[in-house]
Amino acid sequence: MVPDQVRAFVRRHPMVRQATRKIRVRLPQRLGGIDPARVPPKVRNFELDLPRREGAPQTGPPALDFSVSGDFWVPKRLEQVGLAGYEPETLACFLAVLERARPGAVLDVGANVGLYALLAAARSRRRVYAFEPTPSLAETARQLARANGLDVEVVELAMSNHSGTASLKLSARSDASNSLATGFRPEFGRLRVNVETLSHWRERAETVPAVLKIDTETTEPDVIAGGLEVLRRFRPWVFCEVLPDRGVEERLMALLEPLDYTWHHLCGEPPYPARIAIDGRDSGSHRMWLFAPTPPSGELWEVTRDWRRALKACEA
Repeated sequence: MVPDQVRAFVRRHPMVRQATRKIRVRLPQRLGGIDPARVPPKVRNFELDLPRREGAPQTGPPALDFSVSGDFWVPKRLEQVGLAGYEPETLACFLAVLERARPGAVLDVGANVGLYALLAAARSRRRVYAFEPTPSLAETARQLARANGLDVEVVELAMSNHSGTASLKLSARSDASNSLATGFRPEFGRLRVNVETLSHWRERAETVPAVLKIDTETTEPDVIAGGLEVLRRFRPWVFCEVLPDRGVEERLMALLEPLDYTWHHLCGEPPYPARIAIDGRDSGSHRMWLFAPTPPSGELWEVTRDWRRALKACEA
């Protein structure tokens, strides 16, 4: 318990974290020392190459400039593997849907530093919103959008099945695992954050959603439940993370079946056939699913293959 409390204190205070690292790199590993090569930089600076598909509208910059905290997990992973190694199946299908979906906005729910929102703003002319309740991540998403000249509206808000406030659990493992769900990951702290349903926010913002990405660390069914009116009325294409052994699959199917959505596991090479059931147990590292309002066409899968080829060039 004491080591967990110490780790939580160190993570909560950046200055303490930096000072602790300076001490630990001078200690032998048997006394808790760490390899200097494994210490993240205070600021992570790199350029992230973006894909371009032949025949697609040539919008946005060829790359994104990142200058962010060295502690954030998503930028660290992007610097290591580029977009070629970061959910390429989902990114390719996401880019294809951006081209083929009817006019409307892109909503990135659980945006973290806003990768999907930034990509949508760079490779489409759609209105883009990024929803992130963690203040440091939301501010980083704003800074990245400004630095790269991209029109992304960052909304510091958690989406759920009710409106009001809730406790955001800050993961002791990674900033990419913060969640409204209790017990999802070991915690190092909690924040009181504003919460709203997708339907209420849409009505207030007077926005027509066409593409929706949801990655909220096991509370995805709550986001869908709070946006059923949006799905019935506007029929957006939905990209959704499904983590195994969390009880989300049955809830998602119960919500989506009456709406005549089909579900497709984004794993391997397209086309991705409709599945009888949503099952995250055989997903491995491929945890993203497409919930389609109409059966995807062969043309959509062909464009997805084109984007996969373009993404292969975007290595670190």
